[in-house]
Amino acid sequence: MTLPNVTPANDDAPLRAALYMRVSTGRQADSDLSIPDQLRQLTAYCAAKGWEIAGEFIDAGLSGTDDNRPQLQRMLDLATSGEAPFDVVLVHSFSRFARDHIRLEMNVRKLRKHAIRLVSISQDYGDDPMAVMVRQVFAVFDEYQSKENAKHVLRAMQENARQGFWNGAAAPFGYKIIATEQRGAKIKKRLAVDPVEAETVRLIFKLIREGDGTSGPMGVKAAVTWLNANGYRTRRGARWGIGPLHKLITSTTYKGEHRFNCNDSKTRERKPEGEHIVVAVDPIIDAATFDAVQAQLKSRNPKATPPRTVTGPILLTGLATCATCKGGMTLRTGKSGRYRYYVCASAAQKGETACTGRALPMDKLDDLITARLADDLLTPERVEKLLGALIERQGDRDADRAHRLTSLKAKLGEAEERLKRLYAVIESGAADPSDPTLKERIAALRTEREIAKTAYERAAAELRPETRINAEKIAAFTEVMRTNVTDGPVPFRRAWLRAMIDNVEVDDEEVRIHGRRSVLERLVMGGGAAPAGVPSFVRKWRARKDSNL
Repeated sequence: MTLPNVTPANDDAPLRAALYMRVSTGRQADSDLSIPDQLRQLTAYCAAKGWEIAGEFIDAGLSGTDDNRPQLQRMLDLATSGEAPFDVVLVHSFSRFARDHIRLEMNVRKLRKHAIRLVSISQDYGDDPMAVMVRQVFAVFDEYQSKENAKHVLRAMQENARQGFWNGAAAPFGYKIIATEQRGAKIKKRLAVDPVEAETVRLIFKLIREGDGTSGPMGVKAAVTWLNANGYRTRRGARWGIGPLHKLITSTTYKGEHRFNCNDSKTRERKPEGEHIVVAVDPIIDAATFDAVQAQLKSRNPKATPPRTVTGPILLTGLATCATCKGGMTLRTGKSGRYRYYVCASAAQKGETACTGRALPMDKLDDLITARLADDLLTPERVEKLLGALIERQGDRDADRAHRLTSLKAKLGEAEERLKRLYAVIESGAADPSDPTLKERIAALRTEREIAKTAYERAAAELRPETRINAEKIAAFTEVMRTNVTDGPVPFRRAWLRAMIDNVEVDDEEVRIHGRRSVLERLVMGGGAAPAGVPSFVRKWRARKDSNL
């Protein structure tokens, strides 16, 4: 936008015109044809009328269906500032100014209050009531045409997605866009896995699911802190944040199901599930791991899991359930508080009509569960038997990692080759080594090479013998587990129990413990490290004391 210093017009001075130009798509803006053509015609119109050009305002690649346009708002602010530096706002057509008839009329009246007219060089009908009506009719048709165009564009994009092609501009982190075929003048594109970024995606899911090997599963904030502390950055070189990381680990794209047409482009409201279009892409994370991470996030959500199940003093809070009504067991104490019992919450709160209920001494049930787990489940033989099928699948995982190593090695070789070519050009004297652009290019290629090298080394490390489940790891795991489950403090024991079992079903004759084998594999690979809990709120503040005491 250019705005020379122009003194306010008087009766003899020529009218001062502010030229407003707009194109609605980035493609039109990049082609650099429509804006110059509008400028040429507007300038010629001013010359023919003897008007003085007071300024040029250009919004490139912005829709006319709303007023969220920087140059339009700047022009309106100047027009309503008191002494506007122009008398006329000149546009090629009213659709360039707005494609919403209500917004158009509101802004026309706003300009009118400050003695400024809106003039279209292709739709100049005058200022009488008939001309106003004609302008309003054309504005309604412009709005209708805009909505029809949007409808047809969306329909074409939906069909493009149904055929498996990519509509977006930037690929999700971990993917790149590749051209696959050409249909007429259009090049069809798809998503493909980026070997280097995909390693970071796998690492993120591993941190959330298993941890870094020295801790248990991490929450989103802990994973963000770990990534930033260890030098991992986003595609643009920025540090990771909680929002972007949470969006990444909850996106179904990474398990091979990219979803298109999920949100309204204007309101950003979620569309019904039936309108979503699932585009098949190459997965980076297997479906079982992805679903397990979603279940883990859901279980840690304070809105889904009451804080008392994480920070409360009762060992089986959130785990013990009544076999009759499937409801939770709650704590009840005697009059003196000396005796404590697990009782059916439904029976305790709603009476025997809800459930006949049952009660067990708390210490007795706690000792029964921990002893049973330690004696029957936490033995090397039992754990090895449970993990038999998982150990066999390590061979398939090794094959997948070998394929990833091949891709990463090719990426690393490509970056090194490009650096060698640049160095050869400099050594031959064909390029000036002091050129800032050349220096930036060399620095970018070095960074790309280091990232690819780090990803390759991390993938290679996963094939080392120490990363495999073996008898020594199982023995060490069971020993740590037995100690933690039987003798550790209540919060620590509860964290282990919640990580190891799903629930404890209490019946009149027996107590049933339910869990999953996949949980055992994750715990064994962690070497017995305690799972990291997600902090929940604490009701009692440390008044007038430092929180780091």
